[in-house]
Parts: sequence; C-alpha cells; structure tokens
Amino acid sequence: MRLLIIEDNPDIAANLTDYLSPHGHVVDIAGDGITGLHLAVTGDYDVIVLDLMLPGMDGLTLCRKLRSAAGRHTPVLILTARDTLDDKIMGLEAGADDYVVKPFALREVEARLRAIARRSQAQGLGQLLRVADLSFDVTTFQVTRGERRIELPPIPLKLLELLMRTSPRVVSKQTLEAAVWGNHPPDSDALKAHLHVLRSAIDKPGEAPLLHTLRGIGYQIADHETP
Repeated sequence: MRLLIIEDNPDIAANLTDYLSPHGHVVDIAGDGITGLHLAVTGDYDVIVLDLMLPGMDGLTLCRKLRSAAGRHTPVLILTARDTLDDKIMGLEAGADDYVVKPFALREVEARLRAIARRSQAQGLGQLLRVADLSFDVTTFQVTRGERRIELPPIPLKLLELLMRTSPRVVSKQTLEAAVWGNHPPDSDALKAHLHVLRSAIDKPGEAPLLHTLRGIGYQIADHETP
C-alpha cells in the first residue's frame, strides 16, 4: 500500500515508517497539517494515517477539508492520545474511518490499515437496498432518505449495508464488530461511535427513527410505523 503519515512527532513517524516499509508499504510523511492536506489532495494514497494535534492545521479540520472541500475519499486512520467517546465521535463525524489511541502496537496499526484498505476496495453486490424511505445503492454507495442525500464514511456505510440487508432482523454487537473488524475488534466504544454517526445521518429530527438499539440484544434498521 501507499501510505501518507501526517504526524508532527518525528519519533512516532520514524517508528511507523521503520515498521511499515519492510512490510511492503510505501510511506510518505508530512510534519504539519497544511503540508499533509496538500499531499493528501494531490497524491494517490491507499490510506492516510492522521494525528489530531498538528501545527498549521489540526487533524479534524484537515479531515473535514479533505472530505468536503477537496471531495477526496481516501480512507483515514486517526492516531491520537485523545481516547474519550466524544473525541472518537468527533473524529468519525469529521470523516475518519477508524481510530487508534496512543500508545499503540505497530502490528495493530498495520492490521487496521490493511482492513481499511480492503473495505475501501470492496465492490458492491449490485443491488438497491430499501427500508421505508431509506435507500442504499451498494454499487454507487449512494444513500438517500426521501429526497435527502446522505454522506457516510466507509465503516458506517458497512454497518448500514449489513443492517439493511438483514432488516428487520436484529443484529448482535458481536456480529457487527466481526463484519467490520474481523479478528481485530476495537475497544468497546468504537462500534458505538460509528453507530452514533450512522444514526445522526439517517435519523434527523422530525423523521421516524429507523435505527433502533435493543439493549443487551443488538441493533436493527426497521420501520416500526409500518404495520
């Protein structure tokens, strides 16, 4: 894979490069947010590794600009010391795809990078999924609710696809985690954060809720207003 590491700590950047390069990855490094955004927009990368605390431009702003202003959908893995659920939700809502907290194991980082790359390269199954007025074209990754277009990062998209394919059945937390992360499940807050992003996108105020949490059982996308 070709990777871009945007990290202002030279020791961390060097450790990542020294580990990833012998594993067959090509690594570019940016030490500040402005340079990082420039490389992310002009380069062709499989995954971007992004720190949040950066000189010039912080990581959240960089990620938002990459998604909205530049329209680039390169997968982003955030590496940061911020470990609260609110921090994770902010990162995911800014457009990141996954989140690893410092200090981290280099093997885990590479496993996450490979998993993100596989998900981003996966092809849709060529069908339109519908639940109530929510639709998901898995060939184009276009999600709409009524006339409203919905933009989602890859992991919430994956969760949405699984939940819509199994609707109205309930899907357990363990099944969702396995579908997204396989044998490398994240910490306990990660799935909750991605589902928060999904719910905030598809269930707006005034709309009948479609994403439901059944405590202790799992999650479901269903139209409970339909008899």
